[in-house]
Amino acid sequence: MKSMSLKAVIAAIFCNLLFGSAFPMIKLGYEYFSISESVFSKILYAGIRFFISGIAVAAFAFATKKKFPTVSKKNSLRVFALALTYTFLQYIFFYVGLSNTSGAVGSIVNSSSVFMAVIAAHFIYKDDKLDAKKSLGSLIGFIGVTVACFAKGGFDSFSLSGEGFVLLASLFYVIGSIVNKSSAQIDGSLTVSVYNLLIGGALLIAVGILGHGKITVTPLGVLILLYLVCVSAIGFTLWSSLLKKYPIGKLSVYSFIIPVSGSVLSAVFLGESILSWRYIIALLLVAAGIIIVNHGKAK
Repeated sequence: MKSMSLKAVIAAIFCNLLFGSAFPMIKLGYEYFSISESVFSKILYAGIRFFISGIAVAAFAFATKKKFPTVSKKNSLRVFALALTYTFLQYIFFYVGLSNTSGAVGSIVNSSSVFMAVIAAHFIYKDDKLDAKKSLGSLIGFIGVTVACFAKGGFDSFSLSGEGFVLLASLFYVIGSIVNKSSAQIDGSLTVSVYNLLIGGALLIAVGILGHGKITVTPLGVLILLYLVCVSAIGFTLWSSLLKKYPIGKLSVYSFIIPVSGSVLSAVFLGESILSWRYIIALLLVAAGIIIVNHGKAK
């Protein structure tokens, strides 16, 4: 397996810090855009974010390459599949799910994607097979995710439209990551990111509008949206370039940063209490699982 350079390690840490910060920012966006309980308003909110992100990445690509990025014919179906899974389906479930749970719980449950990726890699990549260490780490991680799902106390605290939808979003993230890796090998991570965000964002907007979704524009809401656009434009493009060069399993070691930063920032910006023993145990188990799965992979 190819060793990660110091630059790649820093980029991976930076990406995951960005991704973790999105949890409280999305929930703040619901408040400042006066988004009601309407599912379609949440989908519209997500679509606007990703479509603007796609425009930003396209502008950057045009400025650096002096031409608009185009997808090759043989890669067009892969890119559409990427936009469908990585952006459209993932974020329908993610935005709706996150609105029905706390930012801290959402960030912990979302980390299940790391363990799903480890299992998926076993069946797809010859050089990324399951072993005792990965199996143990995944088991510990999934126990942590389960604890987070019932963090409010009791089995009846689990919400299908909350934690359940975040789990489904994680599954589509893993599927999308696999497609992302293969499509970026053909047309490059920058080009693939442009069309992933534009197509996925347009599909989300279309669904939101067809469902009569509405948002109320406010100055603070716009600032939050611009921040989330930066998370998508910078984070997704950088992460796609890392996926192109390194195995998914190797990059996953840095994903423990997402639940940690997501939980801490949710406490800071949303006033959520994260000192409950269930939150702490869930967070420690998930972080431990990620580290065990990837121990010894990155220097």
